[in-house]
Amino acid sequence: MVSKKAIIVVGLGYGDEGKGITTDYLCLHNLNTIVVRFNGGHQAGHCVVTKEGKKHVFSNFGSGTLRGISTYWSSYCTFEPLFFIEELDVLGFDPKIYIDKLCPITTHYDILYNRALETTLGNNRRGSCGVGFGATIDRCKIQELNFTFEDFLVPEKAVKKLELIREYYRKKINLETAFVFDNFLYNEEDTLFINSIKTIHELISKNVIIPACEHEMFSNNNVWETYIFEGSQAILLDKYFGTKPHITKSNTTSKNALDILKRQNIHPQNIEIFYVTRAYQTRHGAGPFRDKNQNFVLCNNSQETNLSNEYQGEVRYNYLDVDLINYAIECDTKYSREITKNLMITCLDHIGSEDISFYKNNILTKINYREFSKAILCDFKSVKYSFSNCAEFIK
Repeated sequence: MVSKKAIIVVGLGYGDEGKGITTDYLCLHNLNTIVVRFNGGHQAGHCVVTKEGKKHVFSNFGSGTLRGISTYWSSYCTFEPLFFIEELDVLGFDPKIYIDKLCPITTHYDILYNRALETTLGNNRRGSCGVGFGATIDRCKIQELNFTFEDFLVPEKAVKKLELIREYYRKKINLETAFVFDNFLYNEEDTLFINSIKTIHELISKNVIIPACEHEMFSNNNVWETYIFEGSQAILLDKYFGTKPHITKSNTTSKNALDILKRQNIHPQNIEIFYVTRAYQTRHGAGPFRDKNQNFVLCNNSQETNLSNEYQGEVRYNYLDVDLINYAIECDTKYSREITKNLMITCLDHIGSEDISFYKNNILTKINYREFSKAILCDFKSVKYSFSNCAEFIK
């Protein structure tokens, strides 16, 4: 009998740490793998670059896809069919993805409400990236409005759900935002959404999409030996541990992944975590962030993908804050105390030095990157270093 093992990728900041390249690296070095998305949804933007120079930003697929690694989209993740179809077209080939039947469906109404509300909030925006994730989570708490992937696959059910959701958001948008619902071209969007059902069914018939249940994915009948759990967003945005209201409606720690693994009887000794941080701090979206140090300069970062967003504004940069890294690990340890930990430090080529500068107790100091992990209050099995955007060159 094959003993299943799992590796969980978790960001230690506000996102953009390098979870994509870390997942790709783990896919490279583990045989018979599948990538499991265990939080968030299509708001992820995980950049992967192959050694041949092919680049893709993954939102609806796992970051091992360019290596032919399948994805399991767990029930903790929202699914937006039109965004999925669009990304599949961009990929230009047909990967294989298992979508849990219990995944909440994001509709164009969730996205519309999300964007209308953020725009209405103006300077008090919460930091949303405007793709409807939080709105979907809140709406699905209402039983009659809970819309799953299993429902979506039945056109009659999907149409009925969409009608209920439309009326729900008609009231919310008129009451809670500066916009009038009937000014939007929602009938056209309804048609696109309903038509996407046919496309998803075609993808199922081609074996690109496989509707799935959690217990099936961890059956001993499967060939997968290693489950690489790819996190979305990061711990400092966690719904319990982030700074409200600038949080996500998701567990961004290892909690969801560990809950799945516990249900599937994967022993803690067969589980490891890879915490990920850049060699400097970033934040994209509203919320607290230390004023940029006047001496902070980046280099070799011309290929940055997540620079600006209509709803999040410009990405912010600064030196690392070790106290925040330690806080993030402390938060995660509430769930993962007995799990083996590793550290991945990315974007070292962006700082133009072998020294990492960081704040500790509000005092700016620096240390050679090889020694940086000693400033973190955690025992790591291994520490990996990335000096490029390609997993093959991680040390």
